[in-house]
Amino acid sequence: MGVPEGWEWDDTLFLGAAPHYVRGRLPYAPGVAELLAEVLALDGRGRLLDVGCGPGTLALDLAPLFIEVVGVDPDSGMLAEAARRAGAGAGEGAGAGAAGMEAKTRWVRARAEELPLGLGTFTVAAFGQSFHWMDRELVAATVRDMLRPGGALLHVADLKTETRTAAGLPHPPVPHAAVDELIRRYLGPVRRAGRGVLPYGTPGGEHAVLGRAGFAGPEHHVVPGGQALERGRGDIRAWVFSMSSSAPHLFGDRRDEFEADLDRLLRAASPASGLFSERLPSTEIVVWRKRSTRAGRAGSD
Repeated sequence: MGVPEGWEWDDTLFLGAAPHYVRGRLPYAPGVAELLAEVLALDGRGRLLDVGCGPGTLALDLAPLFIEVVGVDPDSGMLAEAARRAGAGAGEGAGAGAAGMEAKTRWVRARAEELPLGLGTFTVAAFGQSFHWMDRELVAATVRDMLRPGGALLHVADLKTETRTAAGLPHPPVPHAAVDELIRRYLGPVRRAGRGVLPYGTPGGEHAVLGRAGFAGPEHHVVPGGQALERGRGDIRAWVFSMSSSAPHLFGDRRDEFEADLDRLLRAASPASGLFSERLPSTEIVVWRKRSTRAGRAGSD
């Protein structure tokens, strides 16, 4: 399967989400770059391709490990935010490892399906929770051909199998279920995605797709999270608007009404301080190695 069944990509998928993304989304667990430096023997001389880079979250965290980083994304707002963060000084929201990276980063507005775009070859190609939006068969085959011999493809995401609680933390937990229900009241019961919906969710079967494309693996690594985070009402609002399923444009002329309802919900959930607690997710990194040839790939999954 390529893109999600029953859905077609359009350029409003994350329209208006970029200004909210960095504040709203939780970061990857600390130690991702260090783990990858060891696992992939990165020495600062290779090139990184970040496919579906968004505002540069993963690309900028990993940039110190490479001589050049190229981020590709179809959303101009996301790329503008990535470029801003790459050039930001300390204390300006650049994020870990991001400040002063403008000299070694390049941001290309394009869909993954348009690759290779003359971008050359790379040591590592990374997908930070983005692969499910693409024609995976096409993109996997193209990216394989863009990797140098011995290159690696990475899928980086929050670890989905762990249970995180706010037990023992100083503030009430983020009321995720209540916020999700409020979003459904405004946008309907089926998950929105751009101008369409995702009636069947996003596709699975990633291992089979990458095996057919000529990758060997997977190698699983987990960077543990669990650190206590403090979140304010503005952080939760940014989280809502950072998601494709509740991007700002989807609310149309009811956005102000939705924001007022969301604020009331959050005030009721944390009336004393207006603050919430949650734990940082662990980060799962799945490494796939480029095969020297595509022959013999059957049964590699």
